This record gives sequence, structure tokens and C-alpha cells, in this order.
Amino acid sequence: MSRFPRPHLSLLRVAACTGAVALTLTACGSGSGSSASGSGGVKVGLITKTDTNPFFVKMKEGAEKSAKENGAQLLTAAGKFDGDNAGQVTAIENMVASGVKGILITPSDSKAIVPALAKARAKGVLVIALDTPTEPESAVDALFATDNLKAGELIGQYAKAAMKGKQAKIATLDLAPGVSVGVQRHDGFLKGFGVGAKDPSVVCSQDTAGDQTKGQTAMENCLQKEPGINVVYTINEPAALGAYTALKAKGREKDVLIVSVDGGCTGTKAVKDGKIAATSQQYPLKMAAEGVKAVVSYAKDGKKASGYTDTGVTLITDKAQSGVDAKDTAYGLDNCWG
Repeated sequence: MSRFPRPHLSLLRVAACTGAVALTLTACGSGSGSSASGSGGVKVGLITKTDTNPFFVKMKEGAEKSAKENGAQLLTAAGKFDGDNAGQVTAIENMVASGVKGILITPSDSKAIVPALAKARAKGVLVIALDTPTEPESAVDALFATDNLKAGELIGQYAKAAMKGKQAKIATLDLAPGVSVGVQRHDGFLKGFGVGAKDPSVVCSQDTAGDQTKGQTAMENCLQKEPGINVVYTINEPAALGAYTALKAKGREKDVLIVSVDGGCTGTKAVKDGKIAATSQQYPLKMAAEGVKAVVSYAKDGKKASGYTDTGVTLITDKAQSGVDAKDTAYGLDNCWG
């Protein structure tokens, strides 16, 4: 995973900006694309992997709504790209300096972010991971997230049932090495399909960073390696749509089963349109809303949220398979995001 040098931001400039009621970190020169909404009340920080992915856009919307309902001030920041640990570290430092009571974070690098989180917690800041667990999970006070292993397992079970005994030639279009959410979804898919990591039915594995263009390139590479691929697991729906584009260019879009995870509105519509066979839908708005409430509660009574809160996952498909619980795309579109 690539890294950019950490953007420089002097303590003097941070201090000069934190006196404002509505903190705007962008104006202070932060490289992490930060902003604030609301005024007064408990300060809550939200740091996402990026501010462009629809999943994190919806997460921010959920946090903003919850902050308004609970009389809190929300400060937000995001990495420049998925994997921008340096940007997230800077955002943590800025938010702690601004006096946040709690930080909600979707860690770009589950291990590298830990020292920065430890410093925040040492200063009495409640830290809650959203969507992506840290490594170790004890590096935060609590985790509000989809069970990503279960999300992968559901689409694995679905794909196995949909193949109806036909010999599978599987391509996995993954996230990036060592990122926990990607590892869990990948491992869950294999478990649900009933194969091991080194099973010969897994004929190609490529990283995509969850990007549509990179997903297309990865699929093209896999087809070159093994033209007979008939099952494609993807880390998310942008990667799935990239895979679909590559398959369509080869005239294979109708005879390859694509399964994915996320349940965004674009992805769910792709299921309805037959581009993706099934997806595991998760609920980022709920993660953020519950996180904000937990920070406000901590500010009021000093009680910290702890442990893991499962925010739910639902298999979405219009071609249900026997023995695999699922909802149709009408349900999925009513509950999608982005």
C-alpha cells in the first residue's frame, strides 16, 4: 500500500484555529480535507478513509444528523485516498487539540494508526472504530461495524448455491494486503463457498483498492491468466462494476457470476440490472449515528462504550437460492446508501 509523506502542520497553527466555535481544519492547512458542522455542545470527531466514496459520504450524513439531534458539534476529516494513514494521524492530532470528547474513525491502516489512537485515548478521548477494526481491536474503546466475515460468508454461500454443483473457477478481486476489512470479507467468502485459501478452484487473486478502474484491470489480468473464470468475488461494488465491464468486453458478462459486498444504491441497482448477482448490504449511517450518541453519552455520564456492536448485514439478490437467507432489490433500494 502506498504512503505519502505526512503533511506538515505546526502546533502554532493548530492552536490558532482551535479557538473558533465551528472549527474548520481545512482553513488551517490540514492535508486531510477536514471540516466542521454545528456549534456548541459536545465536540465529536469523525475521520473516514476518504470523503468521496459513497459509503463514507453516507456515514458522514448519518453522523451529521445524529449530532444535530443530540446537540453535538461534529468535526469531520478524511484521508486523501484509501490508505492515507498520515492524513488520518494529522486529523486525530488536530481534533484532540480542538477539544473533542470522542473520535469516530474508519482506519485506513488498522495497525499503523494505533500509536496515534493511543495518544488520543491517553488524553481522555473516547475512540470508536467504525466499519473497520483496528489491529489489535483493543486499540479502541469500541467497534461499531458490519460483521465483515459474515458479509463475505453470505455471498460465498450464495455463490456456492448458485453454481449448483458446477466446477468453479474463482477470481477474487481484493482490497490491499493486510487491511482487515478486506481480509475478513475475502476469508468469509472462501468459508461460505467451502474452499480454502490454496484451493485449486481459486485461479486468480488481484488487489483493486476497491476502485472501479483497478477492478476492471484486475479482471482483465485474471481473464488473461484463466479465460474460463466463472465466479468473481469482489471486495466492493465499484470493483464489481469494473469486473463487469471487463467481462462484457469479452462477451462473458452473462455467464460469469459476480458477488460483492456493500449494498450502496449504485451497487444495489447493479444487482437489479443483473450486472451483479448478489451483494451483502451494510449500514454506514447506523454505524455513525450510534457512534455519535455513544460519545455524547460519555460526555454526560463518563461511561465509555465498549466491545463490538454489530450494525447488521443483509444479502440482497433477485435470484434467491435455497438455503440462503436474502432480501430482494426492492428492500435493498429502500435501505441503500450513496
